[in-house]
Amino acid sequence: MNATILVVCYKSKTLSNGEHPLMLRVIKNRKISYKSLKVSVNAKFWDFDKNEPKANCPNKDLINKIILQTKLEYQQKILEKRANDEEFTATSLINEQKEVVRSMTVDEFYHQTINELRNNGQVGTSYAYKNSYDTLKNFNNGNKLNYTFSYIDVEFCHKFEDWMRKKGNKDTTISYQFRTLRAAYNRAILKRVVNRDKSPFVEFTLSHLNTRTAKRALTKSDILKIMNFDCSGRTEITELAHDVFCFSYLCGGISFVDIAYLTSQNIADGRLIYDRQKTHGCINIMLNEKASQIIEKYKEYEHEAGYLFPILHSRRHTTPMQRHNRVRKVCAQVNKELKSIAKTLKISSSVTTYVARHSFATVLKKSGVNINIISQALGHQDIKTTQIYLSKFDNEQIDAAMKHLL
Repeated sequence: MNATILVVCYKSKTLSNGEHPLMLRVIKNRKISYKSLKVSVNAKFWDFDKNEPKANCPNKDLINKIILQTKLEYQQKILEKRANDEEFTATSLINEQKEVVRSMTVDEFYHQTINELRNNGQVGTSYAYKNSYDTLKNFNNGNKLNYTFSYIDVEFCHKFEDWMRKKGNKDTTISYQFRTLRAAYNRAILKRVVNRDKSPFVEFTLSHLNTRTAKRALTKSDILKIMNFDCSGRTEITELAHDVFCFSYLCGGISFVDIAYLTSQNIADGRLIYDRQKTHGCINIMLNEKASQIIEKYKEYEHEAGYLFPILHSRRHTTPMQRHNRVRKVCAQVNKELKSIAKTLKISSSVTTYVARHSFATVLKKSGVNINIISQALGHQDIKTTQIYLSKFDNEQIDAAMKHLL
């Protein structure tokens, strides 16, 4: 049954000034619901047959305007619900809350979000938002972002992309900036700083950006060169760099940040068990003899600092910010040493901690190991297609795959 919308002079109620309130009346399925329009009128100035103010009614134009706007608003609501095949009653339509948008500039929102992330210990994410804010500010000629999110439309996105290209940025960097901006926009929607229907990312998609990067994996022979590299007489940071690379390669391509946070509690029954910092997925990998020897090498440090590798120290790095900054600093030092090792070994490819992860996957793939087993060993919980399509593999299957590494 169709809903009926009327604005009536509610004679059943008389206000202290002797007037009657104007009410929106919605009828559906013989059920009636009322809502006050916060306007009243004297009965002598109201035409009850036509449900409208008489010609001699004071404020007639204002009242007619309120009536017209109210009826139009609720007629649009009904049309939207019919288009979406959404059920409603007279009461639910009346009581439906209109989305309230808070007034906040993009500048204010970014600063608030960055502070919230840091206070919640999400330091890495806060840096991503800080980078996004700085880039947008540069795009805005160094001025504050004193506009609302609704200003960021499709045209804005195209201009932003063109500006980044003129700066020499490649598709991977442009995609990163837009993904962070989109994440900020979605946060703003959730916090009702902007209406959902204002988002430009329905029309402005990132599929046109080529985010495929050059292959970073080393050949198995180059991997073995690094594994067999003699660190005797080298500096402590060189030894650490070598050990981290080898450990990552031997332990499922574990990332540098996950290595940094490992403690003795992550070792059980000859296995390495940990939750990834990035995705929080649980990884369960066997420790071969070489990987166990690397852990044993730093046993004394573990007793003193509480971590398996000499990267973090439980008494020196106590806050999320301190731990984040320390991991970044040591990672940069390690990567610098790995490049030096590669140069010594005449390996032309770039060598970093991240290359160990890529190499782990590539060597297993070339050895004929099922790509879905590799995906699980890497903890790629974001590769939804493989994980939805196939069931999980047990530890024995992953352990068998790891034997192809050396």
